[in-house]
Amino acid sequence: MLGIQILALIFCFGGIGAVIAATASNEWKVTSRATSVITATWVFQGLWMNCAGNALGAFHCRPHFTIFRLEGYIQACRGLMIAAVSLGFFGSIFAMVGMKCTKVGGSDQTKAKVACLAGMIFILSGLCSMTGCSLYANRITSEFFDPTFIAQKYELGAALFIGWAGASLCIIGGSIFCFSIAENSKSPSNGVHIQWSHICDVF
Repeated sequence: MLGIQILALIFCFGGIGAVIAATASNEWKVTSRATSVITATWVFQGLWMNCAGNALGAFHCRPHFTIFRLEGYIQACRGLMIAAVSLGFFGSIFAMVGMKCTKVGGSDQTKAKVACLAGMIFILSGLCSMTGCSLYANRITSEFFDPTFIAQKYELGAALFIGWAGASLCIIGGSIFCFSIAENSKSPSNGVHIQWSHICDVF
């Protein structure tokens, strides 16, 4: 039981870390425009800034100064990713309280319910991140394959893949937390819990 919860916590922490990294990244969409080896320029954009770099290693970023001129899908992705990070924060708190190896949270039945609640919050966090990244990626791909779109076309940036990976980890970890309540009701206490408790002493 404790081993399963520790595994779920590792997945969720890793997922939230990836979601935060994706949210802060400026590489949501990228393009390359190379006229020569010296003047090769890469343009990449994120939720918060537009950046450009060249083959010499110099780059410059300009933040989005106002939200009123931003396209709707960028604002929606911002909201979804911020919601994912916020939910992950609260999910981490509930997960720490609901783990069997912590000394707060009340009885085993109460801690199991708190752990299940943490799992649902992590799943919701993962779904928010998954939706935000998928919405952004859908806009990029639709413009890329649209023959009537004559503006600059972009490709999927690394931040999208990081966000998808983080969302998957949150959903997997949250699901494990949710199923741990059923495992708790079926598994009697035994000596194995004592061994796992040493791992959780840090909490």
